[in-house]
Amino acid sequence: MRHNYKFVISYDGTRYHGWEKKPGIDTIQGKLENVLNKMTGDSSDPIELIGAGRTDAGVHARAMTANVILNTDLNETQIQEYMNAYLPEDISVNEVKACSDRFHARYNAIGKTYRYTCWYGTSKPVFDRKYVAILDKEPDIDKMKLAAMHLVGTHDFKSFCGNKKFKKSTVRTLDTINIEKSGNYIRFYFHGNGFLQNMVRILTGTLLEVGFGTISPDSVKDILEACDRSKAGPTARPEGLCMMKVDY
Repeated sequence: MRHNYKFVISYDGTRYHGWEKKPGIDTIQGKLENVLNKMTGDSSDPIELIGAGRTDAGVHARAMTANVILNTDLNETQIQEYMNAYLPEDISVNEVKACSDRFHARYNAIGKTYRYTCWYGTSKPVFDRKYVAILDKEPDIDKMKLAAMHLVGTHDFKSFCGNKKFKKSTVRTLDTINIEKSGNYIRFYFHGNGFLQNMVRILTGTLLEVGFGTISPDSVKDILEACDRSKAGPTARPEGLCMMKVDY
């Protein structure tokens, strides 16, 4: 029976070239669709799995949401079991639910939460090395929090978009930016209605420059208003970024 299904997926993006499928390259979407095509066994009706977002190469997810129309007699539990039996160990389907034919993982999303994790210390984060960005020096948390206040709200985030050829609106709403320090870990939490390409990593890179004293907290407002990518800080490394949740 043909039906629309909602998936919640976790993955370690270390060895993948991002979410979006590309010919001859390992991607998250590509791996999932390959298993789904084998499960349905119908090569004449190729599977298209729609993700809530498109994470970059090396970026992780704890709860990426996706939807897919499947023609199968398997129930939700059987679909999940099949997927996890044949997917590689660094991708997991955590939930499968039949949903309305009108549900669209990307268009129906009203909010997303991303976490960026940094580590600073004299030792090494041996067991977390694939999931943190290692800093050379400790940033000033208070200065970064002051700078983050300028970024919260509805703004044109063109200065924080990694795609220079992006033609659509670069206006987005950032509801919250929380910066927390716990031991050697510094974690940035971003929640908003949507994010541009590389936006979270550029925001993080800019806030870290504030923390290092290269940029003043008040200068972030000028960077935002400039709508010029060259004015913002560097794009933070991918391994520290993780998609945490999608809201509907």
